[in-house]
Amino acid sequence: MLPRLVMLDRDGVINYDSPDYIKCPEEWEPIPSSLRAIAALNQAGIKVGVASNQRGIGRGLYDEAMLARITEKMHQACASVGAHIDAFYYCPALERTHPDHKPNPGMLNALKAEFGIQDGECTYFVGDKFSDVKAALNAQVTPILVTTGYGKSEQQQVLAHDRNIAVYPDLAAFVQALLGKLI
Repeated sequence: MLPRLVMLDRDGVINYDSPDYIKCPEEWEPIPSSLRAIAALNQAGIKVGVASNQRGIGRGLYDEAMLARITEKMHQACASVGAHIDAFYYCPALERTHPDHKPNPGMLNALKAEFGIQDGECTYFVGDKFSDVKAALNAQVTPILVTTGYGKSEQQQVLAHDRNIAVYPDLAAFVQALLGKLI
């Protein structure tokens, strides 16, 4: 049975990441296979939610209006391949103790609530960092690590924590495995 919701981190999963943050639309570049993967999830009737730490706002590198422009570019890129994102949550807080700052589960729990997902119901969170894996576990959803973004450098730490965490080369590979077909 397919899940009703797949949640995604943004940077390093949907788009290429930067150690200097994605601060404007011109710096946001999609991973092409990720857009097709989102379209495949949509076509399968699976809701797609995004949960993204946006500490660059808290650091004063860009503001929420700029994030809105970046997000609009993401939505347009998705639409160009027949895809859409059903919900986008972000946390600008610098404090790692903030309930929405991953690895805390606030954003994931909010997405689950928005789509009526119960604890224990099959749901995935796809990320490229150990903090994403921990957020998924804290929200009682299945973590998936992709090796795009920081995933390659964080894979050893993730697997040292739990050798049963599924690792895929990118979002498209995970979606192909989930749906059982090429995308």
